[in-house]
Amino acid sequence: MTNLHDAPHTGPDPTTDGYWRPLRQLQQQMEEGIAALYDQRGIEGVRPRFAYPLIRLAHTGPLTIKELAESLELTHSAVSQTVSALRAQGLVDTAPGPDARTRVVGLTESGRELVPFLEAEWRATEAAAAELDAALPVSLVEFTDALREHLADRPFLDRILDHLPDADHVPDKDHRPDTDHLHDTVHLPDTDHP
Repeated sequence: MTNLHDAPHTGPDPTTDGYWRPLRQLQQQMEEGIAALYDQRGIEGVRPRFAYPLIRLAHTGPLTIKELAESLELTHSAVSQTVSALRAQGLVDTAPGPDARTRVVGLTESGRELVPFLEAEWRATEAAAAELDAALPVSLVEFTDALREHLADRPFLDRILDHLPDADHVPDKDHRPDTDHLHDTVHLPDTDHP
């Protein structure tokens, strides 16, 4: 097995500067504002990313994790992690689903009691974001629509390939490290809130 620390590198660490970093930092700053509101209102153990599934479950009733993920347009893995965190805070319960592999998620009484505040916070957050957006020279909606148009004309994969050096840098499959064990340790960012 290849030691991952022995992998050659081709220059400075490219992850220290990135196209998405300012957007992630901005989103984190905004989510910190939402978390500060929760603290100010004495809501403990609730993260901004909890609002989306809790509100959805209040409107749909119990769903399997797969159904909830599809409803929220998030990955099954991300929703499964969030549901685990929601259960730990006593905001949802899970029960066996129609088969041995599925779990049905439903709100607890504590979860239901929290939803009116979360809906009010969601609407206030959307209004505050729209106010910020209106102050920009180009709205985020216009910007993302323009990006989508460009990607429809030419997919992102093609654009990446234009900037990727020759494929001789890709290790042969027989010489790649075994990373199958790493898939369970991937953590997704808490960015499910507006």
